[in-house]
Amino acid sequence: MSTPSSPPSSPVWAVALPLPVPAYDFAAPHGHAGPLPLGCRVLVPWRNELALGVVVGAGEGGAHRLREVAGVLDRSPWVGAGFLAGARSLSALSRVPLGLLLSDLLGVGLTPRYQHRVRAVQDADLSLFGPHTPTPEWREASAFEPALLDAVRAQGLLDEDFSLSPRLSSVYRARPWHEVPEEQRTVTVWRALPIGPTPLTLRQEQAWRWLLEHGPVDSLGDWARRAGVGSGVVMGTLQRGWAEAAQTEAAPPPAYIVLQEAGPFETQVAWAQAAQVPGSHVAGLIARRWADSVEVLAPPPALPQPAAAPRRLPDDLPEELVWRLHGGRDAERFAQLAARIGRRLELGRGVLVIAPDAATLRRAWEGLSGVAEPSGTRAVLFSGTLSDVQREESWQRIQSGAARLVIGSGLALAAPLADPALIVVLEEGSDGYKWPSGSGVFVPDLAARMGAALQTPLAYVGAAPAVESVPLPGVVLPPPRSRVHVVDYASPAAQPSLGPLSAVQLRPGDQGYPISHDLAKVLRQVAERGRQAVLLAPRRGYSALIRCPSCEHTPQCRNCDIPLRLHQQTRQLLCHQCGFSQGIPERCEVCGEMMWSARGPGTEWIAAEVRTLLPECRVYRFDKDQQDDLTPLFQGESGVVVGTQALLSQDAPPNLALIGLTLADTWLGVSDFRASERYHRLLRQLISWHPERAPLLLVQTFQAEHAALRSVVEGHDALAFPTAEYDLRRALSYPPHAALAQVLITAREQAKASAGADEVAQALFAAGATPQEVLGPAASPVTRVKGLYPYHLMLRTRDEARLGKLLDVLNRSFRARVRVDVTPRGGLGV
Repeated sequence: MSTPSSPPSSPVWAVALPLPVPAYDFAAPHGHAGPLPLGCRVLVPWRNELALGVVVGAGEGGAHRLREVAGVLDRSPWVGAGFLAGARSLSALSRVPLGLLLSDLLGVGLTPRYQHRVRAVQDADLSLFGPHTPTPEWREASAFEPALLDAVRAQGLLDEDFSLSPRLSSVYRARPWHEVPEEQRTVTVWRALPIGPTPLTLRQEQAWRWLLEHGPVDSLGDWARRAGVGSGVVMGTLQRGWAEAAQTEAAPPPAYIVLQEAGPFETQVAWAQAAQVPGSHVAGLIARRWADSVEVLAPPPALPQPAAAPRRLPDDLPEELVWRLHGGRDAERFAQLAARIGRRLELGRGVLVIAPDAATLRRAWEGLSGVAEPSGTRAVLFSGTLSDVQREESWQRIQSGAARLVIGSGLALAAPLADPALIVVLEEGSDGYKWPSGSGVFVPDLAARMGAALQTPLAYVGAAPAVESVPLPGVVLPPPRSRVHVVDYASPAAQPSLGPLSAVQLRPGDQGYPISHDLAKVLRQVAERGRQAVLLAPRRGYSALIRCPSCEHTPQCRNCDIPLRLHQQTRQLLCHQCGFSQGIPERCEVCGEMMWSARGPGTEWIAAEVRTLLPECRVYRFDKDQQDDLTPLFQGESGVVVGTQALLSQDAPPNLALIGLTLADTWLGVSDFRASERYHRLLRQLISWHPERAPLLLVQTFQAEHAALRSVVEGHDALAFPTAEYDLRRALSYPPHAALAQVLITAREQAKASAGADEVAQALFAAGATPQEVLGPAASPVTRVKGLYPYHLMLRTRDEARLGKLLDVLNRSFRARVRVDVTPRGGLGV
């Protein structure tokens, strides 16, 4: 269905400011007779100044007098109606202020350029406000104090005019010739006269004849030198009246001509480079007023260019309101999806594609942007990776209707896309969609609310479906060809029988760690054959902790109850929660032992092991601390990359032969019921990472029989494991079979946090919550984080309506800080 028609007029507008506050009601501007400007940016009085806000709906009003909106900046919506409907729905459930959602998700236009003029209302007497007040004539608002204008505005005695200003840029432009100072464009020269009043000597006549034939000249010395006479002869010729000084037009400097013909230039450096002169030379021309710095309309910035049009396939995807497409490789999924997107664009409607991270976004742009042009429109990319100017230009293309295919990050959800026909959420289960702070929004949840509000079809597309997507109608592509080898640390190979004189070469269960013997063998083969390998480490740094071998003391963070991680390269112990760091102690503070034992290998440790194993092979690191230049790999050189999961933000190296998951159990050892689903998605992404090849995936694990791993090893499609997980969650009453919310209670004193958690639980039970609906409260697995003691409880209800009713209980103050997350992911209390 199409976007709802324009809302009717309303005397009261609900306006959300990009602040952690709810939407507030304001009266419509005096004399406003048009419809409610839903999604438009407005300026409203706020704390004695004007603040920017967005109209999010009709207000309710009340008995008290409302302040008026000062002005409307946009002629058409700056924010999409579907986004506003979804955000209001999410805000009502989650208790996250609507202004905070707006601040987090509106990535452009919060600080617009505008002109503001004011004047006093006709016949208004403003003398009571002071001597310097607006008059009946229009003047710039900047001439008056904001607090004064707000006081006059509050009394209804101020007329205001607002208009958006175009983006300008400063350039260097050549002055017209007649505007160059006369002293710069003229020069004094010496020229011969046809006859003089006094006879000349032979030498003077020689000088005069040369000047008559070759002059004029710009200096007496040059005349004398070139005529072959002395300076006295030249002076004598002048004194006898046979030559004179005259003013003539100077030849323009070459750099000036370049500026005239090739300019204007945005910088002096660009001008100097074009003219092939030093920068000081062009600076001198500006100082002598050959050129000016002027403000002109800024040219549109360069935007990412769309890819070539993909080969159009038949559109055999589901027609239901919500559907899914999973499995296969990126290129296969995008080829299927392009057919559906092309059909919608050809109808003159819009399509929005959302990606969780930069890598997925880049691949989506490469796979889908080429659909737009053959369908009669443009594609734009919108994400935080663009500059402010590029985001503004992209947004204006969407607002004007010039671009109807929008491919972006979660920030693109707010785009004012007219008549959206399809919303596509890529990798809907990715934790990359979860805002780690602020509103804590989970983008697919907001996208689903948008689709429901607009009755717009919603598609989930990715390597593996989220468990919540399992019951939806959809298509599952065959899995890509894969080769998987599992090193089972829990079940080592049987040892050979030993004779009486033999010795055990391996300890029981010792298969090599962190690089197993199998992995070492394949790495040697990769190096010998000039191929490439990638090893995924559980963490960055050298190790998860260091421990005293004598007393087992482990250095802890002073702000958090977790061990400090060792970073060998910087010789520091670092907390990955709060950032606290310290040097490596020389001795154990408990027993005085001088040696430390490292536990839990990270990227530094594993990279060092690979260098020892393959001394002739080039080893790279790619994690948050260090991103080596991988250009040689992409040029086909042999090498091994050791990194965290951040490495998957890059394209797969072209000659990739091996992917090693050095300890798969890290993805399972998280206090989150989605851990297995996350692990399964990672495995699916790894086997489809390379667009063409099937590199060996070697998984080192203590859980070789885990269902997620077995589904990949045995060649099942991408839906098999999520379906089993769906049934398991039904038995446990977890989403999607229940609505879930996490309530996090924190305080700087543990007793206060514990008491606050009990208080929250008692309030819920008093409101009718059952023990099956309230799980907890309990202390976080990490007792203290960033100086705070977190406790949590989970609310698990049959549906969202019941969850909302219970969350209403929390609309009051408690002994500790209380925060609600209606889309909890990635752990409890941390």
